[in-house]
Amino acid sequence: MRTSHALADAPPPLPEGPSSAGGHPAPAAPGVRTRSQHQRRRRIVQAAAALASRGGVEAMQMRTVAERAGVALGTLYRYFPSKMDLVVAVVGEEIDLLESSIERRPPQAANPAGRAVDVLMRATRGLMREPELADALIRSLIMAEVEAPFGDRMASLLLRVATEGRTVSLPPEDQLALTGSLAGVWVQELLEMLRGRRTYEQIQHRIEIAADRLLAGF
Repeated sequence: MRTSHALADAPPPLPEGPSSAGGHPAPAAPGVRTRSQHQRRRRIVQAAAALASRGGVEAMQMRTVAERAGVALGTLYRYFPSKMDLVVAVVGEEIDLLESSIERRPPQAANPAGRAVDVLMRATRGLMREPELADALIRSLIMAEVEAPFGDRMASLLLRVATEGRTVSLPPEDQLALTGSLAGVWVQELLEMLRGRRTYEQIQHRIEIAADRLLAGF
């Protein structure tokens, strides 16, 4: 996954919102408020990713994230009640970037397994450019005590690229189970590489074998 946040400083702080003469927040049009909230949330996630890329999840102290994002600590907790919620948001942002990359450059392989491998190895290359961030996020998600949609989103993404919108004879729940299993294999192989036990080439070989077996019915 391509991580833009960790490669550049966070954007300059945006104001928390306009104030009236009495010092209280002035009412804002719904559209403006929504846009402002979206920008603020994105800035928080970018700040968290930048900190994690330098020092792992331990560096994602909530007060430090708030200061880097230019928001009040209470504002940060309204968006993300815990650090793990923030970790999940960073992972979601990374998947968004991966999906955008795939939309711009769809996999060109001729078969479902090849297209799925293309996506997973593209994600691997992106994560390896930020190994400390990758290690922190994946380990945190494995130990997460909150619901993390990472596996479901990766399974859905692999299903889309594997089928390319074609009808598959397998039941829908089986299709997602198979692509989810492939995503699970990828996460475990990625952890092995982060520990220094796998090379990129070894991971690709293992993912190719798993994809050929798991997606044979596609």
